[in-house]
Amino acid sequence: MSIMHQVMAGHRDLAIHREQTASREEYLEIMGFKRPGTALFKEIFGPLVGLRDEWRAQGATADELSWKAFRFRQACTFGLPIQTGWRGPDESSLIEESPDHLLFRDERGTLSKIFKKSSTLPLPLEHPVEDRAGWEKLKARYADHPDRTARLVPAEVEAQRRQGRVITAGIPGAFDEVRLLCGDELAAVLPYEDPALLGEMLETIFDTAYAVIDRATARSPIDMLVVHEDMAGKGGPMWGPKQVDAFLRPQYRRLWDLARGRGARLFFIDSDGDCRPILKPLIEAGINLFSPCEPAAGMDVAALRKEYGTALAFEGGIDKYAIMKDFGAIDRELEAKLPPLIRSGGFTIGLDHRVPAGTPLANYRHYVARVWELLEREGAV
Repeated sequence: MSIMHQVMAGHRDLAIHREQTASREEYLEIMGFKRPGTALFKEIFGPLVGLRDEWRAQGATADELSWKAFRFRQACTFGLPIQTGWRGPDESSLIEESPDHLLFRDERGTLSKIFKKSSTLPLPLEHPVEDRAGWEKLKARYADHPDRTARLVPAEVEAQRRQGRVITAGIPGAFDEVRLLCGDELAAVLPYEDPALLGEMLETIFDTAYAVIDRATARSPIDMLVVHEDMAGKGGPMWGPKQVDAFLRPQYRRLWDLARGRGARLFFIDSDGDCRPILKPLIEAGINLFSPCEPAAGMDVAALRKEYGTALAFEGGIDKYAIMKDFGAIDRELEAKLPPLIRSGGFTIGLDHRVPAGTPLANYRHYVARVWELLEREGAV
């Protein structure tokens, strides 16, 4: 077992049962505002560490613990088996293990710690790129190579499409990839302290991503381009509108123009935190689907829909903390957000992140039941 396989074991243990209950075309039409008056519904992430133990003690069935018991309206995706970002051998290494944690270096050389009993993702402690010399050592990991698309078999992709899967392709995040290499602090200040280095890093990374997407979509068109960013906290984004416009937008735009020209209909971004200050340049970059929309960070999906209309679809947006409280809090949260978003379309109902430990099983049962009651009341079933 590789070190990274061991590190991510806890994350995999939290996986939930997902059953396809909406077709590819239904998903694309709803999220593309072609079917106003309805919405999709899913559990986006699953439970946090400890929740299953709590629910088991509260009498949860096996199907509830796996999420099989809960009714959703969701499509399933199939990601093209291509490499658009980091590529290279797994040189991760375990440095220390205790009953509580693992200390390790990942494939990029990042020193990290993960706490076995409470964490699903590792905590970075030291990053491999501190300056241009560090980047030069790793630059070759982003070079293009025919092997990046070697596992792509168009007949297999087409079979997934016929089964109703949404075909996706993932690309590196402009901020996120730099953050993985440099850490949050350096990634945040590079636009000011060394814009030339940042520009070179992004050009290298995205030239390869473009070449790979170009080769792949020429053989197997996609429905959705997907990017993970996590570029914001409750206090706002770590790159402001000017930095997003200068460094991120050009890279996203050329990839989106390529994918859209080959038939893609959605450009999905996943970022936690308050991204309101940068939504406009993200939309200009091609983004038209945003997740997970954290209410605690000010991302109110009902208010954002009023502001951006059909320019931006949403996934998530239901306050996970409201689900922890009581039935009344759940009802108020759903009544405030679901009716206008169902009517306009372009919405997948879901919590804004993992279901927190401390959420009563009865509350989650009520949440799912109330969503369906509102869907039925709004004529969306």
